[in-house]
Amino acid sequence: MTEDAVLVDYPDRASEKNVTKSADPIKGDNLEVSEPDLVPDEGGASQIVSIGTKEDQYAFTFHEEKLNRIMAKIPAGWKISVVGVVGAFRTGKSFVLSWFLHYLNHLKDNKDPSSESWYKSVTSIGMDEKEGFGWRGGSERNTTGIWIWSEPQFLRKENGENIAVLLVDTQGMFDNETTMALTASIFGLSTLISSYQIYNVDKRIQEDNLQQLALFSEYARLAMTTNYGDESESDEFSGKPFQRIEFLVRDWQHFDEEDDFDEMGKEMDEYLKKVIAERDATDLKETREQILGCFEQISCYGLVHPGSSVTKKKYSGDIKVIDPTFVELLDRYCKKIFNPETLEVKTIHGRELTSVEFSSYFKAYADLFTSGANFPEAGTLLTATSGANNTNAINLSISDYKEMMDRVAGPSCSSYVGPEELKTLHRETLEHSLGKFKSIANFGNKRNIDEAREKLLSQVGESFTVYNTLNDGRNPLAGFETYILPLVIALAAYILRVFADTTCSSWSSVCRKSSDFLSHLYAVVACFMLIIGLTK
Repeated sequence: MTEDAVLVDYPDRASEKNVTKSADPIKGDNLEVSEPDLVPDEGGASQIVSIGTKEDQYAFTFHEEKLNRIMAKIPAGWKISVVGVVGAFRTGKSFVLSWFLHYLNHLKDNKDPSSESWYKSVTSIGMDEKEGFGWRGGSERNTTGIWIWSEPQFLRKENGENIAVLLVDTQGMFDNETTMALTASIFGLSTLISSYQIYNVDKRIQEDNLQQLALFSEYARLAMTTNYGDESESDEFSGKPFQRIEFLVRDWQHFDEEDDFDEMGKEMDEYLKKVIAERDATDLKETREQILGCFEQISCYGLVHPGSSVTKKKYSGDIKVIDPTFVELLDRYCKKIFNPETLEVKTIHGRELTSVEFSSYFKAYADLFTSGANFPEAGTLLTATSGANNTNAINLSISDYKEMMDRVAGPSCSSYVGPEELKTLHRETLEHSLGKFKSIANFGNKRNIDEAREKLLSQVGESFTVYNTLNDGRNPLAGFETYILPLVIALAAYILRVFADTTCSSWSSVCRKSSDFLSHLYAVVACFMLIIGLTK
């Protein structure tokens, strides 16, 4: 990590209320995250997905309000990176995530990523759930469902670009309470939302680890290549569906040189090459092809055993009893993962996601896993992905339209714009928004894309009507027609009265009555115009 790559202080959210505010007909973002019913922020990790209800012990429950609470802390427009850890139960996933958190907190407090011995100032990776992901020694399962740390971490690249980092913990797999279908669902949902997925394995990468990874990879491949026939605008996604999978091998016992950490890293790279090398047996070959075909990057990192004291149930997080080699390797691992120059932003179909877009996808995916006992069909996965993508395309396009129109005809503007000029601006802005929509909504069912486009046009039309009304209200001649007829009547009455007074005899009762009537008439008209002017 370079010396300029630092953790950014938490932004002041006072100026970022547009992330969660309800859609306003003019100024709102029109994002489908209207003022969420936010739960109290108690700190620590938030359970975003829980498993099991009274009706279905394998059902997934998505806690959208908790996710909204976390997303609301990320400034609008910032890209996000999602680091998730999956693996067998009781293999130290939560402990590693807590270490990640201590490292990121160190960066935030000290601004010195180049420090070689920052962890020496940390006395304990405690089990306090306010300070890290809950963990404990022993053999009983500790984490259930999917959890995200409630405080996003903010990293800044050397070029000034900011990235929000989410840390994700998952329920351990392969225990005696979790079915294979539920295991696949947990693994699948975590992989769908992560940009950097860490697969925590014990001692070595075994064939069943690869088969488990390939199981979901096959679903992903089918999901991204489902053909809708003539209704499909893009039958096949040209890229790989997932970004990065990294095998974190725990308790690795085969390092040749434990004093040369760079050489240890090279040894793990060589080990991975051997594991995923092509095999002659058909089933082994297909397993590796599925994995290689679904992840843009596959890597491996090894950690030695932390020491016997750490595995005991009474262990409370004291760093002094941890093997120094383990601590050094874990420190290097933190610096490797959270290097802002190489940390990957979450992407779907090649598009980098902001926090609001990520929330849309998470919700769409979580809804698919309502029944954890059944893995979603591949076609359903694609439908959910393309549906969330269409929603984001609408939201971002209408947001662009409103941003551009606000500059000329928004509520804060005071100048009147001619009708033709406003229509021209509307057409140009609409064309820009449609171009953005087309660049985003570029895969899935064509009929659904067309329906989304019509929805965008409808929202733009409604917004333009409001802009037009606001602009008409600034017209200095607005309502002048209200005064024309009274003015004509008053002027005519005045002229007739003057004519009558100059041409008629003052002794004529008819002339006097006509003059009085005309005087009363334009007086009444004047009062009427005054009242209208005061109440308009």
